[in-house]
Amino acid sequence: MAVQRIHLLGVPVDICRPEDLEPAILELLAKPGTKQIVFLSLWNLLKARKQNDYAECVRNADLVLPVSKSILKGARYLKLAVPVRYNPFTAVISILSVLDSHYKSLYMLGSRKEMLQVAERNLHATFPRLQIVGRYVGYYSKYVEKDVVQAIYKSSPSLALLCDGIREKDSWVFHRRNQFSSSIFLYYRDAIGIFSERIKRVKESTFEHGNEIWVEILHNPFKIFLFFPYLHYNLLLLWTKIRNRKK
Repeated sequence: MAVQRIHLLGVPVDICRPEDLEPAILELLAKPGTKQIVFLSLWNLLKARKQNDYAECVRNADLVLPVSKSILKGARYLKLAVPVRYNPFTAVISILSVLDSHYKSLYMLGSRKEMLQVAERNLHATFPRLQIVGRYVGYYSKYVEKDVVQAIYKSSPSLALLCDGIREKDSWVFHRRNQFSSSIFLYYRDAIGIFSERIKRVKESTFEHGNEIWVEILHNPFKIFLFFPYLHYNLLLLWTKIRNRKK
């Protein structure tokens, strides 16, 4: 796999250039067992520095793609190799395009029934060679958990795409990694919402300038308090740089 892994504040981050994404996905498909791709935001990077299940999930992920501009700035500040930042939606489209061109399969888990149905129709129209082998709604009862896991195991999709309605998010896969045969798992909260045209995706220009946080704050003003973990992140970078100079 033409992917380089760095560690930023002790958290793994992969450098996967867009031209290397297809061979990286094909290599993952060829590997046996459960594989996982994680989209890493700044807030999740800070969470992954702690001793918790999410940190273990990120450390064991096969591909960790940064989605926050601050992660790139942090790597540059510490004079590490600088990773490529991915727009999660664009990355999902690229991955689905790879699967489509190689006649692979998809399982969708999450969201609401109506949105799943619309998303499936739209995906069929966009990726005609991609076989959708199953889907199940999110927010499901714990009593059907075994049935959901068994359905994914039996269908053995090339990619299982998880979205809203999966309470454990990325960690859902990590906790059940030994219950599947050979699939790639990817959690992206807004995937089905965007595919069903119920959620508007962030404009590419907004994402490129790193201004997507302001869109989130407009929808949820309480996210203005994310300033404090952002400040904490910058202090960690400064302390790490000072410590590295002393060595």
